[in-house]
Amino acid sequence: MSVIPLVFTSGWASGINAYAVVLLLGLFGATGVSDEVPAALQRTDVLIVAGVLFLCEAVADKIPYVDSVWDTAHTVIRPVAGAVVAALLAGESGSLPELAAGAIGGSTALMSHLVKAGTRMAVNTSPEPFSNIGMSVAEDLGVAGVITFAIFHPVAAAVIAAVLLVLGIVTVLFLASRIRRFLRRRAQRREERRLAGTGSPKGGPWPPG
Repeated sequence: MSVIPLVFTSGWASGINAYAVVLLLGLFGATGVSDEVPAALQRTDVLIVAGVLFLCEAVADKIPYVDSVWDTAHTVIRPVAGAVVAALLAGESGSLPELAAGAIGGSTALMSHLVKAGTRMAVNTSPEPFSNIGMSVAEDLGVAGVITFAIFHPVAAAVIAAVLLVLGIVTVLFLASRIRRFLRRRAQRREERRLAGTGSPKGGPWPPG
């Protein structure tokens, strides 16, 4: 069977939480649940690093504004991770050229990352922190559920991932005004910090002359 459905699903999930994807696939391969997982993802050092980074993301992703900073830092990391995982999966199966798989995984990861980052910007316009926690938990559970489902039912999982991606894009477009508000607030805070750092002391020059 073609590996395209698993490539697409892993790309979508990588755009949301790349470390969870690497960790889950590696564990599935190391424990013998799936024989389609490349050996590179099953290495102990890879699993340890992915686990530590997953825990870091699990914390950062639940703190208002910190989550958006984390997303910004991962604008390159998540698509690259999606492309690498997809290429490894294609190389293991031999049913799809690795370059094509990398393009599918990377582009899908980029789209889902932009959806996640945009949604978080909209959520951060709310003063309470509980919506961030709820969104983060839902994303983690969604990634875990879809990746696990993809191991046993790759085509059905790919359909679910595609539907979630389309719904996410529609949601971001609907929340565009709140996203612009978040960006304005962030720019305003940066300007205030800049002015505070370059402002002269109150009370006039010193020493008096």
